[in-house]
Formats: sequence, structure tokens, C-alpha cells
Amino acid sequence: MDRKIEKSNWKKYKSVIIAISGLLLIILIFVMSSGRGSSLKINNQRVSISTVEKGVFQEFIPLNGSVVPIKTYFLDAIEGGRVEARFLDAGTYVEKGDKIISLANTNLLLDIMYREAELFQQSNNLRNTKLAMEQNRLTLQSQLLDLDYQIRQSKRVYERNAKLAAKKMISEEEYETSFDDYQFLTKKRLITLKSFEQDSVYREIQVEQLESGLNRMQDNMEIVKQNLDNLVITAPVSGQLTSLNAEIGEAKVRGERLGQIDVLEGFKISTPVDEHFITRVMLGQKGHFDLNNIEYQATLSKIYPEVINGQFRVELEFDEADPLEIRRGQTLHLRLQLGSPVESILLQRGGFYQDTGGQWAYVLDADEQSASKRSIKIGRQNQDYFEVLGGLNPGDRVITSSYRQYGDYEQLFFTDD
Repeated sequence: MDRKIEKSNWKKYKSVIIAISGLLLIILIFVMSSGRGSSLKINNQRVSISTVEKGVFQEFIPLNGSVVPIKTYFLDAIEGGRVEARFLDAGTYVEKGDKIISLANTNLLLDIMYREAELFQQSNNLRNTKLAMEQNRLTLQSQLLDLDYQIRQSKRVYERNAKLAAKKMISEEEYETSFDDYQFLTKKRLITLKSFEQDSVYREIQVEQLESGLNRMQDNMEIVKQNLDNLVITAPVSGQLTSLNAEIGEAKVRGERLGQIDVLEGFKISTPVDEHFITRVMLGQKGHFDLNNIEYQATLSKIYPEVINGQFRVELEFDEADPLEIRRGQTLHLRLQLGSPVESILLQRGGFYQDTGGQWAYVLDADEQSASKRSIKIGRQNQDYFEVLGGLNPGDRVITSSYRQYGDYEQLFFTDD
């Protein structure tokens, strides 16, 4: 006989138990997650803690400068040519006027010869013009002398005929002919003299123009001859020939850099600066550097405003005598001051800034057994300190090491483990 089988209570409540268990698991996970996000235990031996203090803040930028001579003279080719001789080598100490290299330029020699020929021709033209003026003057004097003689003769004839005509001893025609001859010669003398004066003025102007042209040609010749002298490169000052780029037979063009001479009377510092600071870098600002555990000071003396590859260049001169250990080409680590020192709240620099952007920091609680997250405001900074603008007070203790391992916890607890 068949018997009815009753369902088990376990199977009846199985789905309800599973649903309740899942809900409890979700609640447990949420609680654990909430607890993990609010606080974290850390080893106090692995963090750096700094005390906020009040002091003088001086903003400066770190720079890497190079020691260069106080004065440098560059050797450029004033005239191009082929290197014919090399008298000295790089690194040699030279005296002012010493020959360094000589160039040969055939075209320049031909140009000088051509100009000399033009100068000679111009000189001949001037001489011929002056000779023609003198000959013309002598010819006129001869003409005037002859006319004066003829005028005197015709005057005597005219005066004699005038007396005879008054007595009716000669004809009227003979008298008028003598009068006309006298008048003609007199007017001819005036015209001849006026023509000579005009010709003299023209000749004088011509001579002045020729002399002016001759003087210009002589000046040009001097310049060309000076260019010929410039084919021999000499030392403009006494110093060290630190570089020389010229080999025998090598062709050099006009304006090409051949080398440089450094004056060994002192040194200065040349350094590039990021263009971000171009409006804040000014003449007279101070730079500091350490050398052999001694701090030295230099003053910014020159700014080159041209920006190349995001940087511009400045020069600083030592405030006192050059350090004895200084050498040309040596690298110095400078701290260039920006602005004047001011009284501020200071916090030592640390890795936390890269993780928070200076917007918050962990500040130790009163018992110094824990640290809480606090919003702060950071202003300017230098190599050692941040300038605190808000959120911190002198005496506060701040974790300044990196926060990379702490996530976003609101509070940290210190342990010795």
C-alpha cells in the first residue's frame, strides 16, 4: 500500500537561510570596508615628522652655473681666405699683437691692383685738368695782351681821325671806320675776359670734383689695404688662446669664428635660467654657493633676454676676490635669491607634496600617537621649506614623508611594529 512522503523543513527554509546569509555577508563586508577606510596603523619609525615653525622665508631657485673668464675676445675672420700659416696652438698664452694665423686671398690682391690703377688714372685726370687750366690761363693772357695792343692802336687812329674829321681833312667814312674798329676791339676784350672767367669757374669745379673723388679713392684704398692686413690674425689682448679652429690649407669665409682668447684677470659665473622666471630675475640679485665647505656670494650683473630652448642666460660676478679653488669650466650649484626675505610660517619640504599637491597633510594629534588628515594651503617654496599660508600653526607636527602607501585614510595610528 502506497504512503505519502512529507517534505523536509530544511528544504522548505533553504532559500530563506541562503538569502539571510548573503545579506549578513554584504553587511559584514561593508562594515569591514568602512573600518579600513577611516584609519590605518603605521610604523612610526618609517615616517619623517617635521615641526611647523615661524622664521624668515627666502625664495630662491637652484641653478647650475659654469665658471667662465671675466672677459672673452673672439677671433673672427674679417676677410675670407685660405689658411696659409699657423703660428700658435690652442692653450698657448699670447701677448697683445702676437701673430696667430695668416690667410691668403688672391681676389683681394687683384682688387687692390684694380683700385690702384683707378687711383692712378684719377690722379692723371686731375693733373691734366690742372695743366689745361694753366694753359688756358696763359692763352687768355696772350689774347688779352694782343687785344690791349690793338685797342691802343685803334684808339690813337680814332682820336686822330676825330680831329681831322672836325677840320674836314678826311672823309666821314674813314672816321666812322676807325670808330667802329675801336668799339669792336673794346667789346671783344670784354667778351674774352668774361669767357675766361666762366671757363675758370667750370675748371675749378671740375678740379674740386676730381680732388674729392681722388680723396675717396685714397680712403677706399686704405680700407682695402687694411683688409689685406686683416688677413693676418693677431691677438687683440694678452691672455690664453683657449680655442683655435684653423688648419693649414683650410678655407675660411668672412665672419667665421676662428678661436677665442680668455683674459685671465678674473672669473664670473654663467648659468641658464628657466624662462618661467624671466620676469622675476633682476640685476643686483644675490646668488650663493658652497665650495669646500665655505659659502660664497655673487651678484647678478648681466641678463641675456633671448630665450633658447625654454631658457635664458644670466651672468654673476663674485662679490669678493675669486675663490682660490675656482677653475675655468668648473660647475657651481647656485641658489639665486628672488625677492626680499619675509617673516613666514615654515614647513620643511618632503615627499608628501607630490602626493597631495600641498592641499592637505597628516598632522599629529595632541598625544602624538596618531595623525589626522587636515586641509592646508602651501604658497612659495625653496630648496628647504614650504611657505604655509593656512591650515597650520607654529608648533604643529606634520608627517612630511611620502603618503603613497597610506591611500586616503582619515587617520593614522602609530605602532612600534
